[in-house]
Amino acid sequence: MNVSGGGDRRSFALPPGFRIALDPRTSLRSGGRVATGGVPWKVVRFGDAALPHLAALHRAGSRGLAGDSAVARALARRLLDHGLALPLPAPRPGPHDVTVVIPAFGRADELDASLAAVKGLPVIVVDDGSPDPGPLRRAAAAHDARLVRHDRNRGPAAARNTGLRLVETPFAALVDSDCRPAPGWLDVLMPHFDDPRVAAVAPRVLPRPGDTRLMARYEAARSALDMGRRPALVRPGGRPGFVPTATLLVRVAALGDSPFDERLRLGEDVDLVWRLGDQGWNVRYEPAAEVFHTPRLRPADWARRRHQYGTSAADLARRHPGRLAPARPSLWNLAVLGLLARGRPAPAAACAGLATALLAGRLSRLPSGRSLAATVVAKGAVADAASLGHALRREWWPAGLLAVAACPRSRTARAAALAMIAPIGLEWLRERPAVDPVRYTALRLAEDVAYGSGVTAASLRSRSAAPLLPDVRLPGALSSVRPRRTTGTPSRSAMN
Repeated sequence: MNVSGGGDRRSFALPPGFRIALDPRTSLRSGGRVATGGVPWKVVRFGDAALPHLAALHRAGSRGLAGDSAVARALARRLLDHGLALPLPAPRPGPHDVTVVIPAFGRADELDASLAAVKGLPVIVVDDGSPDPGPLRRAAAAHDARLVRHDRNRGPAAARNTGLRLVETPFAALVDSDCRPAPGWLDVLMPHFDDPRVAAVAPRVLPRPGDTRLMARYEAARSALDMGRRPALVRPGGRPGFVPTATLLVRVAALGDSPFDERLRLGEDVDLVWRLGDQGWNVRYEPAAEVFHTPRLRPADWARRRHQYGTSAADLARRHPGRLAPARPSLWNLAVLGLLARGRPAPAAACAGLATALLAGRLSRLPSGRSLAATVVAKGAVADAASLGHALRREWWPAGLLAVAACPRSRTARAAALAMIAPIGLEWLRERPAVDPVRYTALRLAEDVAYGSGVTAASLRSRSAAPLLPDVRLPGALSSVRPRRTTGTPSRSAMN
């Protein structure tokens, strides 16, 4: 993929009046001199020139501020690029210079509904080798959409590439044929491109409402396409770490001739988003814009689709080494968690204390180094426990099932099962889905096993264990923590 200008920071200056707010997950310490948060999580120390602007941002809260000086805009640029702040562009009514690209394979009724939802925009429909092209041709003609056809099915990546090559506007909206953007969606998404570093913006993709069956209620709470309620910078290691291209608004100049890897039948959206980030572009997630899609509600189809998603792991791991590790625990945290699982809290506390002391030494140049080290170690242990439980439900599902079966006779197995189940319980309490906790937990576990079995199958076929192997951080990684003092803009420390 060719990306123009991705590495040139000078070409990405924010325009005057561009409003930002500190991300709610960003914490300021030591009178605003130290911040923690970002994507991925990091520790940042600020120089004196940045402090008045940070204090003003902190006071403004969710209302945010627009930088009125070169220093303020430079600080805003770095805060946005590190995920420590969120952009606050005001919705702007159209018309918008956007062409819609819709890949389609059969399902003319879905295409008809999608075309009705994007009425008023130029549309290119790519028929990806449907066995009966007539219904798609008639649906496109009824909505004055341009139709092009592949003579054989080449997959969604190829269909999107074909459509993008025909786009003549500066922006393109990739919309799957089973998706229906809500009114005003472009009014919310387009202002994000006032930031010249933004290559793509994704809306929130929700299941079509109205169905009250169990699977529909579960999908409403746990759709694989729904990236949540919070706006975010999209980047590996973040939340979310990718966005689906079920609907995605893109800056055409940020893409090459064939931005999607046509060798991928699944995971092509993850690959594109990650490569854009590697080239210096930002991808944003904006849940204030909503799109509704038709979910798969038959249990067999639902489970099969989750399994298919998992099969993309091997190809993605080959293209992006290290990013598909199911867990990235610290060796210190593994020791702490292992001792706790064995019922030895005193040695676990001693191990955590030693890790805290070593980290505090590395953070000694920070005003709040000691308390920050304790916070990092505590949060890291909890996060690693959750990530290990997640892996036991998904990529390591055979071991997870064995742990559940061994609960009556093994303290360690009970600890593993707790790490698997507790996050689901907390999720249910936080979200309060319209599904009782027992069935919600059962469906969550079934979803994870379906996905994990896809990862296992793909790993066996590719003869690669990369998607199954954890990335264990060794104690020596603590020596890389070197927070640097900055002047007007923040710098990132190598926090692990």
